[in-house]
Amino acid sequence: MSGKRFLISAPSSGSGKTLITCGILQALVNRGLSVASFKCGPDYIDPMFHSRVIGTKSRNLDTFFAREDTVRDLLEKNSRDCEISVIEGVMGYYDGVGGISSWASAYDVAEKTGTPAVFLVNCKGMSVSLVPFIKGFLEYKKDSWIRGVILNQISPMLYPRMKKMIEEELPVKVYGYVPALTDCVLESRHLGLVLPEEIEDLREKLQKLAAVLEKSVDLDGLLELGGTAEQLREGQEELLPQFAVNIAVARDEAFCFFYEDNLELLRKMGANLIEFSPLHDRKIPDDVQGLILNGGYPELYGERLSKNTSMLTSIRESIQGGLPYMAECGGFMYLHEKMEDMDGMIWKMAGVIPGKVFRTPRLTRFGYITLEEGRCFGEDVGKIPAHEFHYFDSECCGEDFLAKKPLSERSWRCIHSGKQGMAGFPHLYYYGNKKVPEAFLRACEERK
Repeated sequence: MSGKRFLISAPSSGSGKTLITCGILQALVNRGLSVASFKCGPDYIDPMFHSRVIGTKSRNLDTFFAREDTVRDLLEKNSRDCEISVIEGVMGYYDGVGGISSWASAYDVAEKTGTPAVFLVNCKGMSVSLVPFIKGFLEYKKDSWIRGVILNQISPMLYPRMKKMIEEELPVKVYGYVPALTDCVLESRHLGLVLPEEIEDLREKLQKLAAVLEKSVDLDGLLELGGTAEQLREGQEELLPQFAVNIAVARDEAFCFFYEDNLELLRKMGANLIEFSPLHDRKIPDDVQGLILNGGYPELYGERLSKNTSMLTSIRESIQGGLPYMAECGGFMYLHEKMEDMDGMIWKMAGVIPGKVFRTPRLTRFGYITLEEGRCFGEDVGKIPAHEFHYFDSECCGEDFLAKKPLSERSWRCIHSGKQGMAGFPHLYYYGNKKVPEAFLRACEERK
């Protein structure tokens, strides 16, 4: 068992964390090491890039969604058989819940898991100022958990002088640098980075970056640093209720946002997950007792989804016939009567939720919420941690839960929830409240 790990952090979003993390992952894989990867926070897309590199599923570590002991257990379990784990931070190192706390920040994950952090600093436009800049992050908390620095966007000629200056004046080691690489860029769209399969020659780009980092970054030093991480104790396997049910799970280009831990928890509860494509298949799988429609980019595929009328009919008639279902964000949009796409065109959808989904000029909802005052499949499950991030809105968002912003007075009603289904914009992380998937699977079992 190896507990080696380190966390790659940065002062802000847009600092190159995902690109550099993927480059380091690729370099470690090229060395023949077995590698696990994780992403701090609720993001779906960054783990997709990690997975492309390491060949297995990347996971999320989120201290808003789940309790500290749960996060530690999941980190230990999912890195147990690997030689090194790399955790990518989220936003700025100390940026957490509500924009006013460090709760659920990269720092929070580092502190609660005992993981040394490596601080990725964009040096463009700075030289001596790097020292007080880094010093501020080191001293903001009594123990920042920042144990190393990587200098990004710096010339090979300037790097040795900056490394010497930083290490002489600050109690931190500089583990290397990343030169400006104009042809190694990850493009973005309205919900963040584009998906890995949309980037031309991604594998070649990452291999090129890995070759650069093998020379410019002290990977041996990072592996040694990973060995200083706090040893995590192996948790006991939890006894979970068992439901022998088949669940249809929508998964394709339009519906691609998944927490791997959610799927794993459903399987641990006995569910057999059968994937299908609302874009390419004609109907949902036969002999299923439940349906999951996750988020993604249905707004990019409005015409194709609308023209697959046999699938729309299959989903509508199955739900109208009593099939239990869960739909989040993009899946919720798909269930409406109509949906506006990115070009402003209106398309017919499944017709389960009345009204239209329409695009807005800015983020409609963004960030963590806690769902209260509602029931899941007829059961009182208590509070549910969730997350929203969408530019689209609905004429019929639902009113069966109260969404509360943490550390704020803001709240609103949302979600359609009854004994058969649960559909709305919020994304759920099942380890945050295991009563939710349990209630869903119980409803599915009653269909047998």
